[in-house]
Amino acid sequence: MTTRSGRELGLAQLAALTVAPPTLVELAAQAGFDFVGVRVRPVTDAETPFEVQPGTPMLAETLKRMVDTGVLVRDIEFLLLEGSDQRDAWRRMFEAGEALGASSMTVAVADTDSQRVLDTLAQMVDDARPHGIVPAVEPISYQAVRSLPGAAAIAEHTGAQVLVDTLHVARFGGTTEELRAVASHVPLVQVCDAPAQAPADRAGLVEESRSTRFAAGEGGLDLRGMISAVEAGRAELGVETPLPLSTEIPNDEMRARLGDAAWVQHLMTTTLNLLGEELA
Repeated sequence: MTTRSGRELGLAQLAALTVAPPTLVELAAQAGFDFVGVRVRPVTDAETPFEVQPGTPMLAETLKRMVDTGVLVRDIEFLLLEGSDQRDAWRRMFEAGEALGASSMTVAVADTDSQRVLDTLAQMVDDARPHGIVPAVEPISYQAVRSLPGAAAIAEHTGAQVLVDTLHVARFGGTTEELRAVASHVPLVQVCDAPAQAPADRAGLVEESRSTRFAAGEGGLDLRGMISAVEAGRAELGVETPLPLSTEIPNDEMRARLGDAAWVQHLMTTTLNLLGEELA
């Protein structure tokens, strides 16, 4: 269910990390979201893996609920490149992503060897192509690639995309000009809010990113300005379709207090209020 302007809105897995993909699709549909992102590979040992490889019961159930609701899977996650050989891992991710119908896979970079990063991403892009997926580099404030120009340079050398996350853009000091410049590489923007004042250290940045983000309009970030900057860059390229937005808003306390369904609905309501839009 797009907005009246035709904008597609999505629900990222991190907003309800412990919710299995079939239920995530249902929650998204109930709130009016058009698409979801699915975590097909756990990031930490504490996470419960979701088995959505081809042939698994969870994949079959997820696909059934997608057909029943009309909610799509646009992106999958998450691979942190740290310099080791991770080709088998990303190939499995591409297989799951293709089965779900995803077109983008989120990648972050911890590896500090810049040439190895370029070689790795180039191989990943080649491996992803037969699956209809393009890896998207997400610059993260506490990782090795933590700027929009840095992510854009990787994209230009490898054919990858750039995933913009409003929290990280704010925390590493991304500018309006950088957002406009990177727009040609951006498949969607992940939206969340947070206090204007950044945490004091890396541990604080990690905790904020994973569990204490705010719903749109409930913090001090210039979300409208960031979204408008990317859209201005798209307009300069002749792209007329509204920029897709995904609500990536983990907040453990709020989610526990409201419950999953009410939390997801709150994310939709606050995002629409931020945009001044209504569902069609």
